[in-house]
Amino acid sequence: MSVVTVSLGESRYDIRIGSGSLPTLGQSCSSQGLTGRAAIITNPTVNALYGDTVRRSLADAGYPVTLIEMPDGEEFKNAATLGSVYDALIAAGMDRKSFIVALGGGVVGDLAGFAAATFMRGIPFVQVPTTLLAQVDSSVGGKTAIDHPQGKNLIGAFYQPRLVLIDVDTLTTLPQREYRAGLAEVVKYGVAIDGPFFEYLEHHVDALLAMERACLMAIIRRCCELKAQVVELDEKEAGLREALNYGHTLGHALETQAGYRSLVHGEAVAIGMVLAARICALRGECGDGDVARITALLGSLGLSVTPPAVERARLLDALHKDKKSRAGAINFICNQGIGKYTVAQLSPEELLALSGLGV
Repeated sequence: MSVVTVSLGESRYDIRIGSGSLPTLGQSCSSQGLTGRAAIITNPTVNALYGDTVRRSLADAGYPVTLIEMPDGEEFKNAATLGSVYDALIAAGMDRKSFIVALGGGVVGDLAGFAAATFMRGIPFVQVPTTLLAQVDSSVGGKTAIDHPQGKNLIGAFYQPRLVLIDVDTLTTLPQREYRAGLAEVVKYGVAIDGPFFEYLEHHVDALLAMERACLMAIIRRCCELKAQVVELDEKEAGLREALNYGHTLGHALETQAGYRSLVHGEAVAIGMVLAARICALRGECGDGDVARITALLGSLGLSVTPPAVERARLLDALHKDKKSRAGAINFICNQGIGKYTVAQLSPEELLALSGLGV
């Protein structure tokens, strides 16, 4: 077991990264002082694979357990699903001494975390991410949210988990599309804040595609270390943490425009990173060689770097509603070469013009 600690004073917590570690969840929760009833929030796919293991682990540690299934897919990360989760929590007799376990990918983690932040004005929760994207990014840092038809993650809260338990063996059952989409978030760390890590990824493409365990453990740990460092300095995204939005501004807009169906999150982020790099090259923030390296790495990992056909008006509307928009301008993350970033204030119209989308 490898441990990365997120040091946030009273909100301090561990990220435990291991192989075959799901059966230890109950003991880990007990060691964190969690008491009362446990509610596992998951989806049917993950429940069929790991629900029994997680339920048994919690029950063996003495916790009464309730399991709540939510539909699978980003399009269900919404207020209607959240309402049904509240109904199930109330029916199960959950109270302020209970806790929630988010078992699944980013959609489950975001919605379950927001439910924990708001149910009974806040109860503890544990992240048990089963996708690469969730393991390296969304399960760490306390961002919880649901989507709105007019924008992604527009309704949410910063609410830190009590524990993150990562079992890399869960990746063996992940569909290849979802696994490769998660690699986009891995690449993001290298482009925005860690050049040597980007080089490591370039030299380990074959190992990543083969899902070699040692390589997976290494990249997951490094991403968690980087995320922890950023969150410790900027928990609520007042400045530094915005670096982790690299590729997400246009990526989120593409997701919204597609109705959260034709593109999964990591695929949209991969396209968003290539578009961001091209914009940065036009602005003189990076060179054409940097754009080529970013595009080549994402392509070698099996990710499309070609934007889908988009409606300019809908894309512009999504950008105007972006959470990073301030007084008509968006804090757009620019890569300075590879491994460093800066922030540019660009209007949605400027972004669209520079990206060439919807023309």
